[in-house]
Amino acid sequence: MPARPHGRALDALRPTTLETGTAPFAEGSCTITMGMTRVLCTASVEERVPPWREGRGGWVTGEYAMLPRATAERTRRERRGARGRTQEIQRLIGRSLRAAVDLAALGERTVTVDCDVLVADGGTRTASITGACVALEMAFQRLVSDGALEASPLRQWVAAISAGMVDGEARLDLEYVEDAAADVDFNFVYLDDGRLVEVQGTAEGAPFTRTELDELLRLGAAGADELIALQKAAEVPLSTLLDSAR
Repeated sequence: MPARPHGRALDALRPTTLETGTAPFAEGSCTITMGMTRVLCTASVEERVPPWREGRGGWVTGEYAMLPRATAERTRRERRGARGRTQEIQRLIGRSLRAAVDLAALGERTVTVDCDVLVADGGTRTASITGACVALEMAFQRLVSDGALEASPLRQWVAAISAGMVDGEARLDLEYVEDAAADVDFNFVYLDDGRLVEVQGTAEGAPFTRTELDELLRLGAAGADELIALQKAAEVPLSTLLDSAR
């Protein structure tokens, strides 16, 4: 692969947008687009927690699904329960969001963030986390506007991004053709303060050096900073939430 698709720089994100309020019946919603990858994230609030969580504060969890024609060929719906990959991504989304939330301040409520992939062109799990955080904060702001909470329990923004080694180059935000050709593939989940929530990485084609890992971490941190800036810019004013609630 002699050059990046679409002529992107090695450290450049794909064109990224965060569109809020795209599912009007959800307490919070955001459609994230990164290149061709597009994920609808909706946050739903329930005034209860799982039995094992009673008396211990609130709970935030995630679910993930890919529409049948999100990919080049039709993918069968998971009617008999989530497959292993889906379960792993769901757990990752939930862990990432909970790392950013004060669950005690949420009270005994459950917020479920559903991430439905509309178009898949690489980075669906990382895009899901970034969009889910925006949807989650919208749901929290709705609870504030309704008087159920004094302040949002979101303590940090959280964003996720991929990076990998392709043709000997460290590249940020891999799309599918790059991901398929990568010798090394990583997913990073970062908090607003720069701390890491999770690192997923493997040498799929060839082992990597500590120097290459450091460069991938650097790219990931810079990419997460850009995404968090977009998250902050996508915040919906309280007046908009009040209007939508009427």
